[in-house]
Amino acid sequence: MMCYARILLALVIVSSINVLVAAEVPRRPNIVFLLADDLGYTDIAPYGSEVNTPTLQALADTGIRFSNYHTAANCAPARAMLLTGVSNHLAGVPNIPEMLSAEQKLVENYQGVLGDNVVTIATLLEGAGYHTYMAGKWHLGSEPNKLPSRRGFERTVALMDSGADNWEQRPYLPIYDAANWFADGERFDLPEDFYSSRFLIDKTIEFIDSNLADGKPFFAYVPFQAVHLPVQAPQEYIDRYLGVYDAGWDALREDRLTRAVEVGLLPGKVPMARMDTTGDWDALSDARKQYESKRMAVYAGMIEAMDDNIGRLMAYLQAQGALDNTIFVFTSDNGAEGSGPVDPLTGPNSLMTASMGYSTDYETLGLKGSFSSIGPGFTSAAASPLAFYKFYTGEGGLRVPLIVSGQPLGNIPKQTDAFAWATDIAATILALANVASPEARYGGRPVLPMTGRDLTPLVKGTVDRVYGENDAIGYELTGQGALFRGDFKLVRNLPPLGDGQWRLFNIVQDPGETLDLSSQDPGRLQAMLAAYEVFEVENQVQPLPAGYTRGTQLLVNLLRDRLGPAVLLGLLTLLVLLPFGVYVRMKRKR
Repeated sequence: MMCYARILLALVIVSSINVLVAAEVPRRPNIVFLLADDLGYTDIAPYGSEVNTPTLQALADTGIRFSNYHTAANCAPARAMLLTGVSNHLAGVPNIPEMLSAEQKLVENYQGVLGDNVVTIATLLEGAGYHTYMAGKWHLGSEPNKLPSRRGFERTVALMDSGADNWEQRPYLPIYDAANWFADGERFDLPEDFYSSRFLIDKTIEFIDSNLADGKPFFAYVPFQAVHLPVQAPQEYIDRYLGVYDAGWDALREDRLTRAVEVGLLPGKVPMARMDTTGDWDALSDARKQYESKRMAVYAGMIEAMDDNIGRLMAYLQAQGALDNTIFVFTSDNGAEGSGPVDPLTGPNSLMTASMGYSTDYETLGLKGSFSSIGPGFTSAAASPLAFYKFYTGEGGLRVPLIVSGQPLGNIPKQTDAFAWATDIAATILALANVASPEARYGGRPVLPMTGRDLTPLVKGTVDRVYGENDAIGYELTGQGALFRGDFKLVRNLPPLGDGQWRLFNIVQDPGETLDLSSQDPGRLQAMLAAYEVFEVENQVQPLPAGYTRGTQLLVNLLRDRLGPAVLLGLLTLLVLLPFGVYVRMKRKR
C-alpha cells in the first residue's frame, strides 16, 4: 500500500511540474501576413481614405499604425525583402525579370528571381514547427526549384506572373501566354466562379482548417492581387462609389490630406506638390469626367472587396477560437500604380487591351472582360500627400501603410512615426514567433544574414527608433536611387517624371518632398551621396544599359521571347538601317 502511495505521489508531483512548465512556455501565436498590391499611402480608412475598410480600421484601432514605413518601388524586389529580410539586390531581385536587360542578366544577382543564397521566413517557421500557407501572387521565380512550395510553404496556390485577370484565368499583358497559377508545385486551373480576393481567402481558410485541430501554430501569407492592374471589382462594390469622385483628383488629394491629419496619421497639414502628370480636371469633357470618376470607383470597390474578405478570414478564426492567438501584419508591396494610360480609350494602350479581348466600355468597367486602371491623375490622390508613385523613388512610390495587430501583442501604442524598411518585416515576424534568424549556413549551404531590424520594440512602445541617426538604408531601381538616414532622405528620380538630379529632403517635416535642402545643407548632401556610393558597391548595383527605359525593355523582352533572339536581332538591325536606306533613296532621286 505504501508503494502505491509513493507512486501516486510521484505521479502527482510530475503532473504538477508539467503543468508549471506548460504555464511557463508561452503559446506561439499564429501569424497572418496580408500583402496588398500597388496600394497607395492613403488608400485605406486608417490612413485617411474615404474608402470603406472597416476590417483594416479595426486592426489599426486595436494595433499599431506605422506612418513612416517604406518599401521597394515595385513588386518582386519588395517581396524578396519582405520574405527574406535581405536586400533585394543581394537576394537576386534588383528588378522584376520582365524589365531586366540581357546585359544585366549576365550578372549573377540580376536574374529577377529569388536566389538560393537566402532563406525565406516560411522555411524558418516551418522548421520551427509552424504550418506554412500561401495563397496569392508569388512573382519570385517559376522554375521548379523557385516555386513557393520549394521555399518553405507547406500548402500553396500561387500566381507566378506580375499580375493577371481577377475574374478568370487569363493574362493581363501580352508578355504572358497564359496566367500561370500553381498549387502545391503543380500547374493549376482556376475555378469558374473565381474572383481573386474571395478565392485567395477561401484557399487560406481551407489550408488553415485542414490542420487546425493538431494545435500547431500557422503562418499564412496572403499576397492579394488587389489593386494591381487590371483594376476589377464586383458590381455591388463599384456601385457604392459611383459619383463619389465626381469632383476630380485634385479635390480628392486635398480631402485625403485633410483626413490623414484628422485621424492623426500626420502631425499637421504638410505641404504637397502637384505632379506634372496630373492632368487638368476642369479641362475634361463631362463624359470624360464621368468615365474617370468610375475608374476610381472601381479602384475603391476593389479595395473594399479585399477588406471584406479579410473580414471573412477573421470571422472564421473567431468561430474556431483561433483569433485571440493570431497576429496580423498588413502592408503593400509598393506605392500606387500611376503608369496606366492617361486616356484608356485612345492610343496604343487601347489597341493593346482590345487585341487581348478586353473592353474599356464605361458600362462594364471593372467587371469580367473589362480592363481598368486609375491613371496618373487619381494615383496622385492615392499617394496623397506624397509625390511620385510606383517605379519611382519619391515617397509616393516607397511609403505605404503598415499595420501590426493582434491580441497576443497586448496593450501597444496606436502609432509610431519611426522609420521602418521592408527587410524589417521578416525579422519582426520571426521575433513574434520566437524563431531565430538563419546563421551563416542553412540547409547545407551558405546563406546571407538578415539585415532587417526587429520592429517589436516599436510595436511594444519600448523604443522610439530602431534605426539610429547615422544608420543608412539605400535603395535603387533602374538608376533611380534613395538613401534614408535619420529624418532625411536623399533621392533621385529619372525622367519622364523626374529630372535625374539628387535632392535632399526632411521627410518627417516634409513628406511631400516639396523643399529641397541640398543648397541649405551641402555637408549632409555630400555625406549621404558618399553613403549611397557605399550602398551601390555593397549591394552590387549594376549600371543601366545605354538608352534603357522600362517600356522599351518590356517590348524587347516580349519580342525576344515571342520571336527568338535571331529574329529580334534582325528586326533591330532593320530599324537601325532603315533611316540610312531612306536617306540613300532620297539622295538617288535628286
